[in-house]
Amino acid sequence: MQSIDIGVMVLPHGEGLPLPETMSRLAAGADLRAAVQETVVIEPGARALIPTGIAVSIPEGFEGQVRPRSGLALKHGVTVLNAPGTIDADYRGELGIILINHGDDRFQVTRGERIAQLIIAPISHVNWRSVTSLDETGRGEGGFGHTGR
Repeated sequence: MQSIDIGVMVLPHGEGLPLPETMSRLAAGADLRAAVQETVVIEPGARALIPTGIAVSIPEGFEGQVRPRSGLALKHGVTVLNAPGTIDADYRGELGIILINHGDDRFQVTRGERIAQLIIAPISHVNWRSVTSLDETGRGEGGFGHTGR
């Protein structure tokens, strides 16, 4: 397993909260916490931008992927709206998590609650080039639902 160093700057409203952390030795994602000062209520069907109180320094050649926590999705219908959200290596602002409540009940986000997970993944830079045809594959142009149910 590859290990890389990520700088984390704790912002004033994130003081006292743990840094991102994995909850088991082989977990892929590090939990991000809500750095709200007061409880935020997300009504059914509504969304909210939740601050994390941290900014990170992701090395060149990597990206951060913000993903939902499965427990929030299953138990409350709460997920990350733009999942996976991308954090580019050159972004140095606060990480904000867009949560949406697909559940039937209002959802309360409290300070320190684990609201999403962050995965650091390698990326490839692509050299895009215009072509007049593409190589053929067995699938071809088969799109949505082409293999049946």
